[in-house]
Amino acid sequence: MKIMILMGSPNRKGSTNILVESFVRGAEESGHTCEVIDVCHAEIRPCTGCVACGYEGPCVQKDDVEEIRGKLLASDMVVFATPLYYYGMSAQLKTMVDRFCAFNSSLNSRHLKSALITAAWNADDWTFEALEAHYKTLVRYINFEDRGMVLGYGCGTPQMTARSRYPEQAYRLGKSL
Repeated sequence: MKIMILMGSPNRKGSTNILVESFVRGAEESGHTCEVIDVCHAEIRPCTGCVACGYEGPCVQKDDVEEIRGKLLASDMVVFATPLYYYGMSAQLKTMVDRFCAFNSSLNSRHLKSALITAAWNADDWTFEALEAHYKTLVRYINFEDRGMVLGYGCGTPQMTARSRYPEQAYRLGKSL
């Protein structure tokens, strides 16, 4: 299986990255190929809502989304990887998700598998409720097949994350595919 990870953390050495590296290791050990797309450092402009794409592209904006689109549509699975920022995904990842508008029908017809990998400083039981709801809505709307979530509670620093149980959970998720 070809897996694309949309990395939504601007910190290349942060907690989310630790979880993604563990996931990739597990997935590759199971024979899958993984590509991490750093949406935070790519040129991705916000959707303008012009609908010139007709919801099936190409988008009139000339940035990195067209290349990401091709890779995503050639994949079997997409993983949304993000730190929890004010109870949602990072703005950079949300900007990419908003640009799905230009290839919504193609994405919907692909029936991709999907997963969510996230890390948060907070450890309250309600910490991920809003992000989980958003992810589940995306899965339902775009006709993805959810394969799991790694919700890293209390992962405030890379050191905290590395010592937690969440890298092992991310590894097991990747390995289980």
